[in-house]
Amino acid sequence: MPNNLSKHAFATTLKTFSTASGREGQLFSLPELAKTYPNVSRLPVSIRIVLESVLRNCDGKKVTSEHVAELAHWKPKAARTDEIPFVVARVVLQDFTGVPLLADLGAMRNVAAEMKKDPKTIEPLVPVDLVVDHSVMVDYYGTKNALDLNMKLEFQRNQERYEFMKWGMQAFDTFGVVPPGFGIVHQVNLEYLARGVHKTEDKVYYPDTLVGTDSHTTMINGIGVVGWGVGGIEAEAGMLGQPVYFLTPDVVGFELSGRLREGVTATDLVLTVTEILRKEKVVGKFVEFFGEGTQSLALPDRATIANMAPEYGATMGFFPVDEKTIEYFKGTGRTATEIEAFEAYFRAQGLFGVPRAGDIDYTQVVKLDLGTVAPSLAGPKRPQDRIEIGNVKSQFTSLFSKSVADNGFNQPADKLAQPFTTSDGIEIKNGDVLIAAITSCTNTSNPGVLLAAGLLAKKAVEAGLTVKKHIKTSLAPGSRIVTDYLEKAGLLPYLEKLGFTVAAYGCTTCIGNAGDLTTGINEAIVKNDLVCAAVLSGNRNFEARIHPNLKANFLASPPLVVAYAIAGNVTRDLMTEPVGKGKGGRDIYLGDIWPNSDEIYALMKYAMNPKTFKANYEKVDSDPGKLWKKINGVNGNVYTWPSSTYIARPPFFEGFTMEPPVHEVGVKGARAMALFGDSITTDHISPAGSIKEASPAGQWLKEHGVMKADFNSYGSRRGHHEVMMRGTFANVRIKNLMIPPGADGSREEGGVTLYQPGGDKMFIYDAAMKYIAAGVPTVIFGGEEYGTGSSRDWAAKGTQLLGVKAVVARSFERIHRSNLVGMGVLPLQFKGSDSWQSLGIKGDEVFDIELDAHIKPQQDATLVITSADGSQKRVTLTLRIDTPIEVDYYKHGGILPFVLRQLMAA
Repeated sequence: MPNNLSKHAFATTLKTFSTASGREGQLFSLPELAKTYPNVSRLPVSIRIVLESVLRNCDGKKVTSEHVAELAHWKPKAARTDEIPFVVARVVLQDFTGVPLLADLGAMRNVAAEMKKDPKTIEPLVPVDLVVDHSVMVDYYGTKNALDLNMKLEFQRNQERYEFMKWGMQAFDTFGVVPPGFGIVHQVNLEYLARGVHKTEDKVYYPDTLVGTDSHTTMINGIGVVGWGVGGIEAEAGMLGQPVYFLTPDVVGFELSGRLREGVTATDLVLTVTEILRKEKVVGKFVEFFGEGTQSLALPDRATIANMAPEYGATMGFFPVDEKTIEYFKGTGRTATEIEAFEAYFRAQGLFGVPRAGDIDYTQVVKLDLGTVAPSLAGPKRPQDRIEIGNVKSQFTSLFSKSVADNGFNQPADKLAQPFTTSDGIEIKNGDVLIAAITSCTNTSNPGVLLAAGLLAKKAVEAGLTVKKHIKTSLAPGSRIVTDYLEKAGLLPYLEKLGFTVAAYGCTTCIGNAGDLTTGINEAIVKNDLVCAAVLSGNRNFEARIHPNLKANFLASPPLVVAYAIAGNVTRDLMTEPVGKGKGGRDIYLGDIWPNSDEIYALMKYAMNPKTFKANYEKVDSDPGKLWKKINGVNGNVYTWPSSTYIARPPFFEGFTMEPPVHEVGVKGARAMALFGDSITTDHISPAGSIKEASPAGQWLKEHGVMKADFNSYGSRRGHHEVMMRGTFANVRIKNLMIPPGADGSREEGGVTLYQPGGDKMFIYDAAMKYIAAGVPTVIFGGEEYGTGSSRDWAAKGTQLLGVKAVVARSFERIHRSNLVGMGVLPLQFKGSDSWQSLGIKGDEVFDIELDAHIKPQQDATLVITSADGSQKRVTLTLRIDTPIEVDYYKHGGILPFVLRQLMAA
C-alpha cells in the first residue's frame, strides 16, 4: 500500500471495521467507493476483489486513479481495451517452474554484481513459497516401502536442484520452500499457505490474492481467493514489484441448480463443466459460480471445479466466500483469530455469500442442473472430451473402425481384440489398462472421492476381486492428511491389497512422472503398435504426457480408477458388464461395490480434523525430514554456478545493457520451422516427461557423461537451458504437418522438420541451429488453441532460444500467448477463416511480417508469403500483443530485461 495515505487519491475509502470479538482493523472500503461509483455493488465478486487491490495500491504511478475508475465502471459487454495493473499479495511456485525462476533471479544478481550494483536490489517484494512436488517418480509401486524407495531415488536424482533451492532460501529474505514429501502445491496452498486475509503493520487488512507458476493455481479460487497461473517470467515480474497486467476480462456467470444424484462425484461434475465451458470459448475470461446449486457444494468440490479452469480455458473459476468457506478454514486448523478477521473483512466489504440469480451483472450466464450430471471419463487425448461411462467401450472401439489416417492410432480394426505375449510372459492387447493412478491435486484434495475410492476397494476385496500384477497402480495423495484419514477410516489396507499403496506425495502420473513400464511391455506395445490405456484421477491426458507408449489416457474419479484397474481393459462396459469375477467365480458388477453417499458421509469426520492439519504443517519448519536436512546449499547473495547438467546460468541476460537494444520491427526473410494443427499443447512444445536417448537432449546428456538411467526428466532439468532448448518441440507425439503423410495417410511423429531450402529432414533443434548460424529467422504456424495446457514458461523460452521470431496461429491459449510476449516472440493471429492450410502454405516459402513502426496493442500486421516460384500473397493478421505494457516488454526484448532495467535504474 502507499507509504503516505494523506496523498492517496482514495484515502477517504479507508474505513474501520470490527470483528465479532471487537477487534478493529482498517480496510479500503468497496461500499464506500460505491458511493462514488454505484456500479460497484453489481460487479462480479471476482472483479470487486481485483478492484480492491487497484484501489489500495493506487500510487499515481504504476496504479492510477484512472485505473480505479476504469475498473469501477466495468460493463458486462464492453469492448476489452483497458489494462488492469493487479498487485498480488503473494506468489506460489512448484519446483519444475520454480527452479528456472530462481535461476533467472540468480542471473539477475550476477548482472547487478558485474555492474557494481548491490545484488540485494534483486529481492522479491512479496512472499514467495515454493512447494517441491513435481520431482518424485513412481519407480516403485504396489509395496508398502514404495514411498520410502521413491523418495530416496528422488533425492538422489535431484540433489543439485535441491542444493540450489537451499541457496535461494538463504539468499532471498522472502523466499520459502515446502520440502519434498509434504504434498502438491495446490493442495498445500489450499490447506496451509492461504490465510484468507493479510494485514499491514498499520492494521490495514486486505484479501489474499496471488499468481502461481502452475496453471492449476486456480484451485485456490475454491476458497474465494483471486489468483491464477502465469508463466515464471511473469511471476518474476510480479514478485519484483511489477503489477500483473491484464485486459479487463469478460466474466461468465455459471449458475448451478439442483443437487448431484446418488453415485455421481465431483470429478463427474468437473468433467461436465469442462466440456460445457470449452464449447462456450471462455479463454481469457473469468468464470464465477453462483446460484443455489453452488451454495450446496462442499468446499473440496468447489476446489475441484476451480482447479480445472485451465482445462476449460478460463483465467479462473471463482467461488465466493460463504459459510462453507468458514467451515473449511475451521476444519483445516486455521486459528480462531484469523478466521474471525477473514469473515468480518468479507462481510464488511459486502463480499460474503454466494450470489443468486439477478444479484450480479455478468457478461453471459451459463446454466447447469446438477441433477443431470452422469458418471463420466474424459479422453483419450483431451480433458474436455467427456464420455459417459456407458459409452467408453463403444467410443474406444469406434476409433478402430476408422481409417488409419483418421483414427489417430495407426491401427486397423481387426487388431482390436488380438492378444500379444510380452517377452516376460504377460498377455496384453489393445485397450488394456497398464497404468491406474489415484493422483493429482484435482481429486486427492477431495475427501469425498478418496473415501469413495477406499470404500469401493474395501467392497471389492471383500467380494474377492483383484488387480493384475502388471498393472502399474499407485496412490499419490496431494498431502499427508489424506493418508491419515484413510488410515483412521480403516480403508488404506484395502487400497493396498489392490496395489494402491502410497507411492509418493506429489504430482507423479498426472505430470508425466508415472515411471516406466517393464521392458517387455514397452517392446510389445511398440512392436505391435498397441493402443493401451492409462486411467488416472488427474487433470491432464495430453498425448505422450502420461507415458510415451500409452496412446489412450482417460481422466476419471478415484473410485473409477480403482474399478478400471480391476476390470483391466477400457473395452469392458462397466454399466452392463461385470467388473470382474469374485469369490466362487461370481460376476461382480460396479453397482455391487459402488459406495453410497451415507457411507461416505459417515467417514467424513476423519477427514477434517484441525489438530491433524496443524500438526502436519508445523513440520514444514520443525521436522522437514532427514533427507532434506542433509541437503547443503552454498551461501552468499550471489550464486556461483557449478558445472552441472541440472543448473546453469541462463543466457537471457547475455550482453545486457541499461538501454534496450534497437531491433528491427517485424520479421524479414523467415523460414517456417513447423506447421502444426489444432490443440498444440505446451506439452507438445516443451515436454515434461522422459528424455529419449536418440533425441538431441539425450545425446547432449550422454556427451556430458550422464548415463541413460540418470536422464531423469525434462521437467527436472528445467534449470539448464542446453537441455531445454534441445527438448523444445521434442514431444514424441507432436506432428509437424510440413512432413508429407505416408502411403497409408499416417503422419510421422516426433520433433522433426524440413530444412529449407532443399527440404532435408532433421530434428527441429538441429535445423534451428543451422538457421541461426545462417542468420535466418524462423516462424511457427499453428491452428486453434495453440499453447493450451500447462503454464510452463520453457515453451516460450525454448521457442525464443531456437531463433523463432513469431508464432502465427488461429487462436492462442492465454498463458502461452503472454509467455511468448514475455520472451520477445511475436504472437500473431489469423483473421476470420484464414489458416495456413487455407492459404496453401507448404513450408518451403519465405515469410515477412510487416508491422507499423510504432507498435500498438492488437494492431493489424501483414504476413507476406513468397512462394518458391516468386509469387506473393499478402495476408492481414492481428498482433496479439494485447496491452501497452506488453508493447514495452517486447521493445525491451522481453519482460525479464525490462524489469531488470527498472530495478537497476532505481
